Amino acid sequence: MTAPRRRALALALTLTPAALLAQPAPAAPERFTIDGHLGSGVTLALRDPSLSLTVSSRAQFRGTVTAPPTGDAQTDLSVRTLRLIVSGHTFSTDVRYYVQLALAPQDFEQGNPSPLFDAWAQFTQLRDLQVRVGQFFVPFDRARTVREATLQLVDRQQVVRELSLDRDAGVELSSRDLFGLGGRLQYALGFFSGEGRNRTGGGAGFLYVARLQVSPFGAFDDNVEGDLERRAAPRLAIGVAGAYNQSATRAQSTLGATLTHGAFDYYHAAADLHFKWRGLSLLAEALWRGASAPSHVDGAVTAWSRAGYGYLVQAGVMLGPRFEVVARWDELAAVTVTDPALRATVNALGREVGAGLNWYVGASHAYKVQADWQANFGDDFGAARHVARVQLQLTL
Repeated sequence: MTAPRRRALALALTLTPAALLAQPAPAAPERFTIDGHLGSGVTLALRDPSLSLTVSSRAQFRGTVTAPPTGDAQTDLSVRTLRLIVSGHTFSTDVRYYVQLALAPQDFEQGNPSPLFDAWAQFTQLRDLQVRVGQFFVPFDRARTVREATLQLVDRQQVVRELSLDRDAGVELSSRDLFGLGGRLQYALGFFSGEGRNRTGGGAGFLYVARLQVSPFGAFDDNVEGDLERRAAPRLAIGVAGAYNQSATRAQSTLGATLTHGAFDYYHAAADLHFKWRGLSLLAEALWRGASAPSHVDGAVTAWSRAGYGYLVQAGVMLGPRFEVVARWDELAAVTVTDPALRATVNALGREVGAGLNWYVGASHAYKVQADWQANFGDDFGAARHVARVQLQLTL
């Protein structure tokens, strides 16, 4: 047999069905990936990528000692916060969604049994005109829209709890990088129900909000308190905002008791500053809320609006990569004629001073231990209410 015929016979033998069946089949391409990190949750993502789903949770365990001006001190141990979060994108990476449920007892408003905190969809294809629809934080002042998981002290400032705007249902038009300037110019315009989260019905008007922010050194994590990264280059954000809540039926515009004897128009203004550099952070803010009238009289009942103003200053410094010292001062004031309950609070507890120490166990806000102290007082510090707290936060 000639050499060419021998080579042809050998080739034929290698192509028999048995030989073909013995060869391993090519591996099927994976259609999805699963990934997870502490603080970021677990993410399931399709390869194409038309869908991703991230599930995460956050828990806060808190111990509190409260010493009032008179009487015995009170203690409390509780699960302060328990959140379940589902987020991701669908159809394309330009269609994002976010749902947050609050499950701890202290997360609920009185008379409002729904656990829903956030539920929104956002369309991000246009850099200068992104659209968000659903229930979320009203884009008003920085101290309120800072993410709750990243607070430097255990709770928000008293002036913010009284005068800011909370979550509401509506539509937001915004850009985090207007005109493509590296995040130096940002804006938000909002149209909301004006009644706060998980509310239906209410007044005849709506809440209108506008915010403008300038960051001269470029974009940074301005929605996170503290400078854990100890960045070498300074970062600064300066924002101003205004809002008009027409025919509001809640005492604090989007918060507080429901008004049953007449609505008020509320006017809001805010200015804030956020600075970070080499482990040093500074957050400062001024807030004002005015009302169309101090009160309404319905027969023998007087319904009061709550009009006031205030400011806050909060500073922190990192002591290495894991420890931080924080200090806070804020002051709340009421206008001359307004709700007597607000004036009584201001006179007795309108000033707040506090300090805290944070241990970032994982060098991030995801896993941290916080200890803080604060005193609320009026003109006499000797009659202050003192509160000391220790809190463990774990984000999965």
